[in-house]
Amino acid sequence: MVRMLMVGPHSGPTINVKAPIIEQVSVRISLMSDLIKRETFSPVDAAWLRMDTPTNMAMITGVMMFSERLDIWRLKEVVEYRLLRHERFRQRIHQSLLGLRLPRWETDPHFDLNAHIRHIALPAPGDVATLQSMVGDLMGTPLDPTKPLWQLHVVDNFNGGSALICRLHHCIADGLALVQVLLATADLEPDAPLLPAEGEAQRGSGLLGRLLKPITTTVSWTIRGAELLLRESLEAVVDPSRLLTPARVAADGMAALGKLVFTLPDHRTILRGRCGVAKRAVWTAPLPVAEVKAIGNGLGCTINDVLLAAVSGALGRYLEGRGQETDGLDIRTMVPVNLRRPEEANELGNRFGLVIVSLPVGVRDPQERMAVLKQRMDTIKNTPEAVVAFGLLNTMGLTPIQVEKLIIDFFAAKVSAVMTNVPGPREPLYLAGSQIQDMMFWVPAPGSLSLGISILSYAGNVMVGVATDAGLIPDPEAIIEGIHAELTEMREHLDAAAQAAEAEEPLEAGRCHALTLAGGRCKNRAVPGKTTCRVCSDEAL
Repeated sequence: MVRMLMVGPHSGPTINVKAPIIEQVSVRISLMSDLIKRETFSPVDAAWLRMDTPTNMAMITGVMMFSERLDIWRLKEVVEYRLLRHERFRQRIHQSLLGLRLPRWETDPHFDLNAHIRHIALPAPGDVATLQSMVGDLMGTPLDPTKPLWQLHVVDNFNGGSALICRLHHCIADGLALVQVLLATADLEPDAPLLPAEGEAQRGSGLLGRLLKPITTTVSWTIRGAELLLRESLEAVVDPSRLLTPARVAADGMAALGKLVFTLPDHRTILRGRCGVAKRAVWTAPLPVAEVKAIGNGLGCTINDVLLAAVSGALGRYLEGRGQETDGLDIRTMVPVNLRRPEEANELGNRFGLVIVSLPVGVRDPQERMAVLKQRMDTIKNTPEAVVAFGLLNTMGLTPIQVEKLIIDFFAAKVSAVMTNVPGPREPLYLAGSQIQDMMFWVPAPGSLSLGISILSYAGNVMVGVATDAGLIPDPEAIIEGIHAELTEMREHLDAAAQAAEAEEPLEAGRCHALTLAGGRCKNRAVPGKTTCRVCSDEAL
């Protein structure tokens, strides 16, 4: 009698145990191949995988803070049911022989959730500074390349509660997608069921989908004024058959490509140099969005303009404090721009472009600095730079590793920092039953860049995070102090201008209280029940 080994719950492949050993091994290898799903990398994902260096890893790092202790067992259940439904988080990387072909994703047959959720304690005194030090240390620690490239660290003893440090490789997805996926594991109430009730399977399109709407619909430093241009350009990148686009698209695309290629290297400052392994990470105290918006209302600009101006001023203060001449100095930053359509919001992978923004760190007057930034951002909004950069990333992923490194170094030399802006949920979220008090995320700095700046809003507050190379910028807390000082100076400037304007021209009932960038009083009528007109209110959004 010949015994047959059945595999799986249904009839299928069998192993004849009386067959020759070679035949049995061949069948077993075939069965294992069927169980391990494989998927070829996209060129852009491959480009980010190859950007890893010992001194600058292509890793997205985030931290969530909780006022109470996080239940690690409940967290594991949440991850199991909500995060691991994305197959990518169970997949490891399989490199081709000699690296001649694109790498592939393959299911890790030995996947163990415990290897990806670590439980540690924060050393005394367990304050924000100690947590920041731990985040910086983990930024410089590589992920295990033999396992799926992500890890969560549950940190106890943080201010009487817990923190969760998240590390995910950029080749899994871009920062915007990964922030969305992580936030989609959270709930609106602490006692929400782990699984949706029957009839509520489309959980992401319900209340949580509404909370994440700012992320899915907002394009940082957006290209709202050129939506058609972007759509046509993106189709040309993704589908070569659509290269016959309007002449305007071709002309603007060539101009954007020329700007990316022929822009000279950025100014040599103390922010640039050879990076080391050690990293530093710090962040501001939570800034109420209402207060930042009030500054924007008063100056006739957006919240983003205010924060950009504060970061620019803080960098200027930092350079001057270390003996760097800043008169007329601009510092270029690389800014990721979301290129996903709303219906693609939940997809992993890298779908973003890059634009270059020059920060006028040498302009000391905050009002003048704001006007310069506003003009530069308006110019960028009407160009297809982000789409052209997406096409370059695609091309880089198809080149040999040595060629890609030369391209990365070539473009990294044109900027001094990476800066991101992610609008998060406007209401508090709960993870594994505990309320997320604050959060911050950073994208990696490619090449030899030593500075990353992140702006993230959440639950009525906005925070600015700074990640640096510890050798080149050992004291990033000075930049944080500069951001707070710049915002204070803006408020004081606004108060002084308002008092001067009121002394010269008393406020007229029903008129807008906002000041123009020139410092004069706005002449429009205020919206009923408000102190600003519709124009000034809209500009601050």
